[in-house]
Amino acid sequence: MKWIINALKGFWNILRRPSKAAVGIVLFMGFAGGLMFWGAFNTGMEATNTEQFCSGCHAPIVAEIRETIHYSNRSGVRAICSDCHVPHAWTDKIVRKVQASKELFAFFITKTISTPEKFKERRAHLAEREWARMKKNDSLECRNCHNFDFMDFSEQSPRSVRQHSTALASGEKTCVDCHKGIAHRLPDMHKVEGWN
Repeated sequence: MKWIINALKGFWNILRRPSKAAVGIVLFMGFAGGLMFWGAFNTGMEATNTEQFCSGCHAPIVAEIRETIHYSNRSGVRAICSDCHVPHAWTDKIVRKVQASKELFAFFITKTISTPEKFKERRAHLAEREWARMKKNDSLECRNCHNFDFMDFSEQSPRSVRQHSTALASGEKTCVDCHKGIAHRLPDMHKVEGWN
């Protein structure tokens, strides 16, 4: 029994006064492990921001955007799914990715949108949820590219100038209030709550 107590005391002494080499090894391993974790995490984040990843579950929607000016235009600037549905700021992006994990659950486990027919049936609900999210964050994703402070009102139609210089500038409305369906076909709006 005495040898166990002596062994524990010796172990405790090593922990209380580790060698410089042991501290260096532990610090190096922690640093290397952190780098590997960060690299894997960042790689996963970027992989889930690709059009190919999104089309795995949202193929009908990805096909629709290819018919819009956000995908093909004279300037050659192309928006993909993550440009409009994932905030660019890192902390906002993490929050959105956590929220989007429910979508993976819906697709793979509950299979609520696993066929084009099921998707069409849920389209109004999905659109409403996305519009509400974008309204809540003041259309943050839109503003990543369409900076209101730099809009040239002289190049806009009179109606656009009126809307942008009043309701949008005052904060009463946000981009998604007027631009629903800008990159996707609208769902059956009779199924959308509050639509007149």
